[in-house]
Amino acid sequence: MNTIPEQLLAFIEKSPDCFHAVAAMKEELAANGFKELKENEKWQVTRGGRYFVTRNESALIAFTIPEQDMRGMRILATHSDSPSFKIKENPEMEAEGHYIKLNVEKYGGMLCAPWFDRPLSVAGRVVVKDEEKGGMRSVLVNLDRDLVMIPSLAIHMNREVNDGYKYNAQKDMLPLYGDIQAKGTFMKQVAEAAGVKEEEILGHDLFLYNRQKGCIWGAEGEFISSSRLDDLQCAFASLKGLLAGEKKEYMAMHCVFDNEETGSETKQGAASTFLYDTLVRVHDCLDYSREDYLIHLADSFMVSADNGHAVHPNYGDKADPVNRPYMNGGIVLKFNAAQRYCTDGVSAAMFRDICRQAGVPVQTFVNRSDIAGGSTLGNISNTKVALNTADIGLAQLAMHSPYETAGVKDTEYLVKAAAALFA
Repeated sequence: MNTIPEQLLAFIEKSPDCFHAVAAMKEELAANGFKELKENEKWQVTRGGRYFVTRNESALIAFTIPEQDMRGMRILATHSDSPSFKIKENPEMEAEGHYIKLNVEKYGGMLCAPWFDRPLSVAGRVVVKDEEKGGMRSVLVNLDRDLVMIPSLAIHMNREVNDGYKYNAQKDMLPLYGDIQAKGTFMKQVAEAAGVKEEEILGHDLFLYNRQKGCIWGAEGEFISSSRLDDLQCAFASLKGLLAGEKKEYMAMHCVFDNEETGSETKQGAASTFLYDTLVRVHDCLDYSREDYLIHLADSFMVSADNGHAVHPNYGDKADPVNRPYMNGGIVLKFNAAQRYCTDGVSAAMFRDICRQAGVPVQTFVNRSDIAGGSTLGNISNTKVALNTADIGLAQLAMHSPYETAGVKDTEYLVKAAAALFA
């Protein structure tokens, strides 16, 4: 039986992009008796049932309905996307009459430097005509081999590179695909990996991903490093917690949104109607009134889980003087006076009580008052579905690098807390 850290690495290995991450979760949910619902079909939802629904194949909501009259909802929200480079349309670019490189653009705010000089591949989806049903269908694709690399410029040609360098995404970050003989073959390779003909591909969403496998390391194996820990570590823990929780009185909801790294303002992001639509449809199916829905909402609680910054061993001065989370120190509860995080006194107390019941340690994170921080899912989602919400995460280093580091104990802490939330 795999340990939790090993299971996490196996999940991330199957999830090179948001589409594969949702597909991996769908597979596990189906194996545990969850029934898939379609947004373009009528829903049949009954008490005691287990269901999941997806949007854009990159966002997912799984939920359970209690046997008895529900008291409200318990929601854990995460996201499926990570910073990367998206393959542009007409991706091949000839260089110097000798090379073929790929035209890409930045997706999200990544650390650029770690992307250089490492084997990369391409994964995502292609969209083709469904001749049988008369519509379109998506096909997941993963080229799954060392395919491209972004080569650094030698220090001899840029002596100041170690003194600081501003990367130009259109010039510095284009991956080398092959020599001139590779011209015209990239989409052919994509089509072959997808099992379709090149001319059948009418659209695509393809991303670069780091090929380096995740590992557990440190003097006593205390650290875990991998691509996409932000935020697949939390998404994985939420799913495991949903499957473990008792789910007796509240509607338990595992929500995975997309596009958090680009602001969430998409049809499948936290700013969309995805959660609201799902809640309203479930209430309608169970013959609850509009007022019942609002009453349930007032008695509900959301945990927005998106990884946070651990105190860095070389940059301790970047952390707040007293709120200093560390890897393996427990779940990080996030605060921000400007409401970039939506934790307040009430939601903090609620989450701490859940962790106390689960026997899980809690740390706190607040940005230094002179350093601006990022935002996350909770406050964005609350603009559509307003309820008590706590923003949390797991402490990590090198956030938005293609190879991030976290504590080996912390995933299990969140699994336990999620199970307690869903109980």
